[in-house]
Amino acid sequence: MTLEAGDKTPTFKLATDDGGEVSRASLKGTPFVLYFYPKDDTSGCTREAVDFSTAAAKFAKLGIPVIGVSKDSLASHEKFRKKHKLKLTLASDPDIKMAQDWGVWLQKSLYGRKYMGIERATFLVDAKGVIVEAWHKVKVPGHVEAVLAAAKKL
Repeated sequence: MTLEAGDKTPTFKLATDDGGEVSRASLKGTPFVLYFYPKDDTSGCTREAVDFSTAAAKFAKLGIPVIGVSKDSLASHEKFRKKHKLKLTLASDPDIKMAQDWGVWLQKSLYGRKYMGIERATFLVDAKGVIVEAWHKVKVPGHVEAVLAAAKKL
């Protein structure tokens, strides 16, 4: 099941690399951006994280936190954050429950080899916990600007 605009967000609760946790309950009453990415410190994922970090102040001015989610460990997230000076929350979904609940754990193919992985996807969620916009199979160049433009309309 793929989540789209108009869907209510599934319940979630994940540990974050800064020693905290993020959940639907902790974000209640706050719009937020949640983006799923395949793996820390790979080229596309690094570019996306750096782009979101560069725009972090603009999202903060709108009162919208940005949370990146992958199945990487908290230690991997912490190393990734420090290496690239990231200014966003990174949450770990090691058992891929959240990725499955949000419909972004799917079969992928690389050089003819099929495997399961996280789809690069972003969700803009309003203060009521309803998805306002969903981007699937995200292409990184220009993506953060599109998310920010949509966030400004909230």
